[in-house]
Amino acid sequence: MDKLATVSQMSDRIFSEPQEEINDFKFDRKVARVFDDMVSRSVPFYGEMQRMIAEIAKDYAMPASRIYDLGCATGTTFELLDPVIDPGVEFVGIDNAGEMLKRCREKLEAAGMTRPLKLECADLDNGCHIENASVVLLILTLQFLRPLNREALMRDVHAGMNESGCVILVEKVLGEDSLFNRQFINYYYDFKRRNGYSELEIAQKREALENVLVPYRLMENRELLLRTGFRHVDVFFKWYNFCGMIAVK
Repeated sequence: MDKLATVSQMSDRIFSEPQEEINDFKFDRKVARVFDDMVSRSVPFYGEMQRMIAEIAKDYAMPASRIYDLGCATGTTFELLDPVIDPGVEFVGIDNAGEMLKRCREKLEAAGMTRPLKLECADLDNGCHIENASVVLLILTLQFLRPLNREALMRDVHAGMNESGCVILVEKVLGEDSLFNRQFINYYYDFKRRNGYSELEIAQKREALENVLVPYRLMENRELLLRTGFRHVDVFFKWYNFCGMIAVK
């Protein structure tokens, strides 16, 4: 088994031991090494959502345009898109974590990707220059931006998109009602338990994310997309406190 395959199968044990002090969650080297396992065990129907994203993106990607993945992480979405998207479409991945981008490049090279590809390390809290985009992906990304910066980023996205291009947004969300919000969170922790996370792991990761991941309600995300200029917005996926949305310019 080669080194890359070994890394890709590393199990997420980051919060498995008691920690004296819980620091804010960071997408550092240790997270990059286990990220694929972490996200598949922490995000409900992650594989199906990725399949749906590829299905939708195929319908909107235009020849000689670009697909941007903002918060591209280890490149899972690009790897799935590559076989179904016109080879003349350039992929542009942006992430603020150098270790994630390193893992992304390794993964895409191992998959044999030959299309035009650009990976850029940048902080999306400072906005983003988008150009000639037919598809822009924000897969579990917007929730990590400071709320005050989200509208500015989405205006940048809208400004750099081609007419009839689409944004695909996947987010962890708050329930519209406090009663349901508590229930949905409990169901989510049950999901994590079924995927092998201990009570300690769940509690410590929750604390690490508390000041880092700030979710909106589904309707707040919808209103944000409409307010920043998108004409059509709909939900293509919903599971308790996770949702996938599509918006068209």
